[in-house]
Amino acid sequence: MAHSANLALAHHLADLAAEIAQRHRTAGPPAARIKDDGGPVTDADHEVEHTLRSRIRQEHPDDEFLGEESGGSETAHRRWIIDGIDVTANYLAGEPEWSTLIALEERDEITLGMVSAPALDRRWWALPDHGSWTAPQSTRSGSPARRLSIAEGSSLRDAVIGIWPPAPRLSPAQRALAATLAARAAHTRPALDWSGVDPAARAAPPAKPSAGTGTCHGGLRAATGQLDAFLLMTAGPWDIAALIPVVQEAGGV
Repeated sequence: MAHSANLALAHHLADLAAEIAQRHRTAGPPAARIKDDGGPVTDADHEVEHTLRSRIRQEHPDDEFLGEESGGSETAHRRWIIDGIDVTANYLAGEPEWSTLIALEERDEITLGMVSAPALDRRWWALPDHGSWTAPQSTRSGSPARRLSIAEGSSLRDAVIGIWPPAPRLSPAQRALAATLAARAAHTRPALDWSGVDPAARAAPPAKPSAGTGTCHGGLRAATGQLDAFLLMTAGPWDIAALIPVVQEAGGV
């Protein structure tokens, strides 16, 4: 019963986040500020996080909260880990591949993960020992969910590997790691030169997550069998917590 109640709350939080984000988009191009890490943030990011934090406190006053924009508890018996809008740059550009990431951690274990992508009309979620699922967001109440299952893995020489972020945003050590992996895999997504930094590439926009990368969507492509593996080299807990049960329950690691 506890699992179903937590899942119902997560769906409700995802609905709230979608409504806020879409309302801001409808009002016009959102204004953005640049954070210390160089990434953009909007009023929608902050409002989603604040609203979800408030709703969780109403339902579970003793639960802790960790959000990308407002921080929170680093350790707790039970806490929600939230990224209000993951890949804010896509949200600003009108690209559909942005998401709200929702995870519940209990006793250092992620016991619920949900990724909600309103502009893609898709939602993914998982609970330990209950499978990993996906369904259209707009018809979630009436459309049957589909269970995710990853096929047996191939060898690295036959594998399609997602790597993110692109080389200009990596340190020399990270670029060396990416280049080593790319040289041994059959294909990488995006198909970039991971061995060095072309000066012209610094000014070029990074490849879109639709190429098989991006903080969140690269992990989802692994969970749905579109990538054999995904290497993410810069992330916070809010970027990956929701993906852990989604990948694991689909049969991944």
